[in-house]
Amino acid sequence: MTPKPPSDSRVSSVELVLPNDTNTLGNLMGGRLLHLMDIIAAIAAQRHSGRTVVTASVDSVDFKSAIRLGEVVALTAVVNRAFTTSMEVGIEVFAENNRTGERRHCNSAYYTFVAVDTDGRPIPVSPTAPETEDERARYESAAQRRELRLLLAGRLALADAPHLLDYLGAPPPSDP
Repeated sequence: MTPKPPSDSRVSSVELVLPNDTNTLGNLMGGRLLHLMDIIAAIAAQRHSGRTVVTASVDSVDFKSAIRLGEVVALTAVVNRAFTTSMEVGIEVFAENNRTGERRHCNSAYYTFVAVDTDGRPIPVSPTAPETEDERARYESAAQRRELRLLLAGRLALADAPHLLDYLGAPPPSDP
């Protein structure tokens, strides 16, 4: 399969926060934001793979700043790295106040998607080919995050997580 640059998968979207999107405090509901994030991340993964994708995991999402009624929520998603059948997609969320011109970062997250065939079985995807320093940094750190996800899920032993061990500055565990 031909490697693809992350820039080919980049997606940006904006939504106006309307009354039915908000809670009783006038803030965008967290579930609504997660919905928007899942959609934009899926589009980025589909652009990269050219296939139907399913959400496999969502890393922690911290809501750093409320997005208010009448503000614009701006989302950007890009595939950081593709593995055999899965892809890590990085998402950034900003709130824009059209009245004041303020733009603030509200959260970031990593979603993992798996490309599937028409029967829902995982299928291989093209590797990523980072072109910029930022893309290379995201590519490398994606391997660490993947190993951590697999370790926490009990699907990988720490001894088999070289990227994570390197990040932690730890030597590989020795045999007892």
